[in-house]
Amino acid sequence: MKQVNRPSDDPLRVSKILDLKNEIKQNQQYKTTISDSIDFTNVQDSALDSMTSSLQRIYTLTQQAANGTFNTDDRQAIKAEIMSEVETMVDSLNTNFGGRYIFGGQASSDKPFSVNKENGGFELVFNNPDGAPNGNVSKKIGRGVMVELQTDGAKLFNAFTDDGGNAQDLNALFSDLFQALDSDDTEALGGRLLSGVDRAINNTVNQRTNIGAIQNRLIAARDRNEAEYLNLETTRSTTEDIDLAETFMKYSMQMVSYQASLNMGTRILQTNILDYVR
Repeated sequence: MKQVNRPSDDPLRVSKILDLKNEIKQNQQYKTTISDSIDFTNVQDSALDSMTSSLQRIYTLTQQAANGTFNTDDRQAIKAEIMSEVETMVDSLNTNFGGRYIFGGQASSDKPFSVNKENGGFELVFNNPDGAPNGNVSKKIGRGVMVELQTDGAKLFNAFTDDGGNAQDLNALFSDLFQALDSDDTEALGGRLLSGVDRAINNTVNQRTNIGAIQNRLIAARDRNEAEYLNLETTRSTTEDIDLAETFMKYSMQMVSYQASLNMGTRILQTNILDYVR
């Protein structure tokens, strides 16, 4: 039951009720965005966990290939397994969530990574179709509150350096690695290339840590959102709904007063035989 049924009943109260309902609707929209973003970061974390496992396996294989007891055939077998791990890693980085590639940046509808095997080669490609801007995607999770989801695949592809401090991307690293395997360059395999894979692992772990921090912020935002929703609903109910217990009490008191008035009137108006003898 409502305290007001028409705007004319109490215009000021009705205006306040409408404002509260609008805030509740916005609160629910923020809740949907927050929940979607939390799920999104969960998928990202899972993808980076898979990427880390692939890189760690590549590190182990590179370390084995640097062993002087391995021959050319052994290293070619290692090369084939590393290629397979790279493709597994690409599949993880191309994970799609709700129609969006999780590391596609602002061009989230385009697959960000691929492997080019033309002419017998093996090239890891980070796609940026038609020069589309890449970067993080911002989400509004509250009034005046924005959060950036770490969707920029470039940070995973080329955000580390070689031994000389020069910028290096994953494709350059793997190209050098395959070349060293083909030429049985154990010095490079056990030195700068092993270090390069290790830096790639560290970079992936750092990106995963950043995503974890964002996820913690989203979880805290979800808790605040739920508390705000309860406060808004309580205020709306207090403003709009009738307090049944209080209303029933008032009704009971009025009925008692009404019954007492009827009884008093009945006694005043009572007649007897003497009234007819007069």
